[in-house]
Amino acid sequence: MGKLSGYFRLMRPINCLMMGFAVMVGAALASPNVSSIFGLSLAYGFITGFMLTAASMAINDYYDREIDAINEPNRPIPSDIIKPMEALVFAFILTLIGFAAACLTNILCFIAAIISWTISVTYVTVGKRTGLLGNFLVSLCVATPLLYGSLAVTNTIVINVLIFASMAFLSNTGREITKGIVDVKGDEMQNVKTLAVRFGEKTAAVAAASFYLSAVFLSPTPWLLNLVSLWFIPLVAVTDFGLVASSSMLLRNYSRENARKVKKMVLLWLIIGLLAFFMGAL
Repeated sequence: MGKLSGYFRLMRPINCLMMGFAVMVGAALASPNVSSIFGLSLAYGFITGFMLTAASMAINDYYDREIDAINEPNRPIPSDIIKPMEALVFAFILTLIGFAAACLTNILCFIAAIISWTISVTYVTVGKRTGLLGNFLVSLCVATPLLYGSLAVTNTIVINVLIFASMAFLSNTGREITKGIVDVKGDEMQNVKTLAVRFGEKTAAVAAASFYLSAVFLSPTPWLLNLVSLWFIPLVAVTDFGLVASSSMLLRNYSRENARKVKKMVLLWLIIGLLAFFMGAL
């Protein structure tokens, strides 16, 4: 039971569900026919988003096992619940399932899945140590499922999906910078050049807040362009308020402990934001 739980935690199921749901959101935004978002193509899209995210989480923990031994010793690999090689084998299986589902969707989705997986692995193996560039790579992986959903049901990327993908990119970049504040001790030892390591926690907090607020400023655009329904407004208002409050909270106190709280809060705002996108498309 302990090992099964370890594999489950290795996947980060909440992140996986978010990416799978993001595919559904992208499809809902792109498709003029609401009923099409429940088709077989979207089911395959959800599986692809879920599985490739899970694979990237497992690969990330494999490469981060020394850093996590310092920053997050209770994670499956540093706590010795899952062996490093077991994590790689698990990631390989998850990747195969994700690619198979993408192939069953359409050729464009298969190509997009390969590109997304490549970006993810590039971040884990090389990009993470570059700091802000690595943050951008992660955010690309977060924004891609929205674009993927559009490809799954329309075979093209609809312009309004690009707007929502941009908002997801900005807010997630802020969260990645915030995570750098949380992990600064281990990152320094492993020569990971995050903004917090290179310029200090205060500068990183300012940068993170700037990305959060940029996403907030972009959020009225879909409504102003008449791309969403009224259902979008109350939910995105909650997200905007949460991101503004989180920014203020981080700027007032950029300690490791507070940054960890902000990181968790922002994940909630991102989930509500995805729901806002989805409801706005109905």
